[in-house]
Amino acid sequence: MLKTLLGIAPKLELDGSYSPSKLALKLATSDTTDFENTSYTKYQGKKSKILIIFTEHKNMKMQNGKLFSTGNHPVEALVPMLHLRNAGFEFEIATSTGKPAILEMWAFPKKDEQVKAIYDEYKSQLEKPINLQTFIENKSLDSQAYAAVFVPGGHGAMLGIPEDENVGKVLYWAHKNDIFMITLCHGPAALLATMLNDQKFLYEGYDMAVFPDAVDKQTPMIGYLPGKMPWGLSEKLHSLGANLKNTKSDDTVCLDRKLITGASPLASDALGKLAAETLLTTLE
Repeated sequence: MLKTLLGIAPKLELDGSYSPSKLALKLATSDTTDFENTSYTKYQGKKSKILIIFTEHKNMKMQNGKLFSTGNHPVEALVPMLHLRNAGFEFEIATSTGKPAILEMWAFPKKDEQVKAIYDEYKSQLEKPINLQTFIENKSLDSQAYAAVFVPGGHGAMLGIPEDENVGKVLYWAHKNDIFMITLCHGPAALLATMLNDQKFLYEGYDMAVFPDAVDKQTPMIGYLPGKMPWGLSEKLHSLGANLKNTKSDDTVCLDRKLITGASPLASDALGKLAAETLLTTLE
């Protein structure tokens, strides 16, 4: 009762999950973004496609058994997409089985017209994405049309994607063919898929920016999460040999070889710019 009065009680949703408290939403989300509508010389080459892998999972089970209502963070997905689209790239949206992509709509910036516009533009693809297995079976990995793979953040990126063998296949394909991998916040959980079937972690020794476990451990106190995380992403990546470049949930971005990463939702605009500029200067 006291937590409810103070505005720090997570909100119970109709499906029994919990979304962030009023205080957490006030502190951690915004009705607008810092998207800077940068002008780019649009890419005119053959590698014009970017495969975006969204999560199809909504609820994350905390250590106390409570479910966190999650998915991909809309700002972390849509702001980088704005930059990449403005740079001349087009998107193919996929989920593991072709089920609808899930977004943390409680974090949607409702007063940001640019973000609303690109969401509306791709809403039908988000609702009916490509099945990633079908994408592979159709020999799409043989295509020379792809510039990058993008996995948006949000806690939902830790669900299903790290255990998906097809995600691992896509990342090895990208690595082998000099295709960029773009991700941020909790999205680097996707990198763990390269370890499936007893394979070596593909990104050992890479510099990267990732959402810090230290922050995830603090957020239950303000009702952002309804309990402690089931496992720690940044600790896991560090234990596998990743060089983490941030200790805060800030706007840190990092480029190491073909891996482009960002630390948190605050890095969404900087990540989009870095990805767009890097692709434009690197691709033929």
